[in-house]
Amino acid sequence: MTTSIKRINKRMPGWAKAVSALVLVLVVFFAGIRLSVLPGLKDLFGTETNDRSGLALLQSIQDMSRYDAASGNFQIVVDLEKDAKFLPDALRGTRTLYVGAGTVDAYVDLGKVGADDVTVNDDRTSATLRLPHAALDEPSLDPDRSYAVSKQRGLLDRLGDLFSDNPNSEQAVQKLAVRHIGDAAKSSGLTRRAETNTTDMLEGLLHSLGFKEVKVTYAA
Repeated sequence: MTTSIKRINKRMPGWAKAVSALVLVLVVFFAGIRLSVLPGLKDLFGTETNDRSGLALLQSIQDMSRYDAASGNFQIVVDLEKDAKFLPDALRGTRTLYVGAGTVDAYVDLGKVGADDVTVNDDRTSATLRLPHAALDEPSLDPDRSYAVSKQRGLLDRLGDLFSDNPNSEQAVQKLAVRHIGDAAKSSGLTRRAETNTTDMLEGLLHSLGFKEVKVTYAA
């Protein structure tokens, strides 16, 4: 039996011996990491994060004249699937399930109120204000509460990610989430709530200034 083993070793090429030895070393190496046989090795090959960003530059300052009167929190589950014609999904195609969470603010632009929109009686006990209707701000997606649930990609898409500068980009589902959140905000009654809150704020303010009667209306 010993003689036959020696004959097999003699027949094995040198490159085969080298490959076998390399495979054996790698097996032992990764087994040592997984089983924590080699203490401190995980820290040796670990990664560290360094923030080398520059200082943020102030580009502009804009005075705000609007009153943010209400804010709505929304969440949407985006199911985005992209298929290729004449190719099976296993070869080419993607499907992403993404939970998008964000907020939409409703505001009244007090900067559009002119002198003709404010009427005060002579003894300053009654005031009438005509304000523009409340409007919705752009939806703001919260990255801390938004995440991908699952991603399915075909073989060609996986290979394409290897040569992409931005693999597994979630930009498409994020844009779709923002659009759905904006549509939901339009039908949520958020602007009506903002106008009610603005009216309450102005009535409380003018009453504290001595006005007995305050009327707030909204016009286009």
